[in-house]
Amino acid sequence: MQPRKRQSKGMVSVISTHDRLQLRFHYGGRRYYLTLGLADTQVNRKVAEAKAKLIESDIIYERFDPTLEKYKPQNALSVANTAAPLPVPKTSLLDLWEKYTQFQQAHLEETTIIRDYGKIEKRIRKFPKPYLEDAIAIQAHLLSEFAAETAKRTLKQLSACCNWAIRKKLISENPFKELAQEVKTKKASKVSRKPFSKECVAAIISAFEHNTYCSKYSPISHSYYAPYVKFLFHTGCRPEEAIALKWKHVEKNQIYICEAVATDVRIRKTTKTDTPRYFPINFPINEELRAIFEAVRPEHPDPNSLVFPARRGKELDTHNFLNRVWKPVVEKLVEAGKVKEYLPQYNCRHTFITLCLESGIISRRVADWCGTSVAVIEEHYAGAIAHIQVPSFGLTDQTTLED
Repeated sequence: MQPRKRQSKGMVSVISTHDRLQLRFHYGGRRYYLTLGLADTQVNRKVAEAKAKLIESDIIYERFDPTLEKYKPQNALSVANTAAPLPVPKTSLLDLWEKYTQFQQAHLEETTIIRDYGKIEKRIRKFPKPYLEDAIAIQAHLLSEFAAETAKRTLKQLSACCNWAIRKKLISENPFKELAQEVKTKKASKVSRKPFSKECVAAIISAFEHNTYCSKYSPISHSYYAPYVKFLFHTGCRPEEAIALKWKHVEKNQIYICEAVATDVRIRKTTKTDTPRYFPINFPINEELRAIFEAVRPEHPDPNSLVFPARRGKELDTHNFLNRVWKPVVEKLVEAGKVKEYLPQYNCRHTFITLCLESGIISRRVADWCGTSVAVIEEHYAGAIAHIQVPSFGLTDQTTLED
């Protein structure tokens, strides 16, 4: 079927189907469809436009002939009615989502738009029926192709898009409104904030430094990553912040942590909290941290070069590192009985926070170092705080205390 060419003229549209001209318009709550029987030529279009103007004029001056006898040519007339309604054009869900995404770009991080909104767009493009009116079929498709949690999350996003479209008067109702609630999912498990013990930390660092589990066929030795691993354990820095660190951020007595790189989209942005922070390296306990920098610092470092680069000088891919290096090493250590259980690289951060709290460092100081809040520290690391003992001040007061 050839595509329709449409030309709007006020209330009456001149359209071309199979190179034959027709008129289409609404009046009195009904849709009218008038076949002119004329070929789509420049001359005939002028005839059709004149006929369209006549109908518009009659509508305006309340002399419209609803039987269309006044306007129809010799060939047949087709009028849509309740017995044989014309098919109503469907609303493109992809078109709505693209408009919604464009609106959200002014309010959200670029990484969120690319990673999260882009993911939904890819799913929409694969829908067998990608129209707003096919919401039920879309729900069924998502449940057949994805896990329940993913399907539910996608339906929520589509519902949010429709709510926005209603506010913008692009659509009149939200067919996805109740669909996400119908999807039953398992209760999400809490994020593990388990720390490694000091002994486990030492075993992990040693395994990296000595290439204990590094294959002889590996293109790069595990010891190459040892400074990066030690840095995570010694600072509690988020991995995406550590890989973004440049030599211009490393000062004599402190580190300026102000950027992060999301490796899945390769975009450099501000930190998770959008707040830069300084991490001290002038404490006696941080001589190990100073030694990490001395071990990797070039003789004349380029201020804009990375402190912990990948082999070819770009940012480390934290996802690849986790699956191809970190996980195999730690799992081997678990098998060898040197580490209690497998935990991902992000738990280096939880380890640092826990060890700081167990050493008696106040929550406010730890929160500042790690770029988080005191509320988060006290909510999620209460166990470590509970281990802190009330200090003994060595008082032997023999006096009687008055109320």
